[in-house]
Amino acid sequence: MKLTASKLNTFTMFKLPSAFLCGVRTKSINDKQCIVTVKYKWINQNPFKSMFWAVQGMAAEFSTGALMIAKIQESGHKISMLVTTNNATFTKKATGKITFTCNDGDKIDQAIAQTIKTGEGQTIWMQSTGINQDGVVVSTFNFEWSIKAKQK
Repeated sequence: MKLTASKLNTFTMFKLPSAFLCGVRTKSINDKQCIVTVKYKWINQNPFKSMFWAVQGMAAEFSTGALMIAKIQESGHKISMLVTTNNATFTKKATGKITFTCNDGDKIDQAIAQTIKTGEGQTIWMQSTGINQDGVVVSTFNFEWSIKAKQK
């Protein structure tokens, strides 16, 4: 079953309720990228009248993780996945609607092929960039994902 934005939003509602309540929503997913949005509102604000950094992190991580899930599902293999490291840079206050985009589908394909071929764990750095409605970058998140093909 192919993952769609609608299916991912339903997943978020039931399995990640804090992200759902904060407004994290998948807008699109394809072979190359995943786009997730979150809108600044009362429930996800910080004392500085902008979006709390952790809410931005949830949206950014979901854009990388959803793409990873889709690629693993597409491979037909059982592969475990885990975030092992992350870092972020904040360059502007996050207000309004923030769009996080991960364009690392090709990187995932290479890592999955390698773990299936060798049976060894692989790590992959994925990036998600948050842009406001004016097209200005507000934050950039990097996540190191570890994947490993499970024994049959």
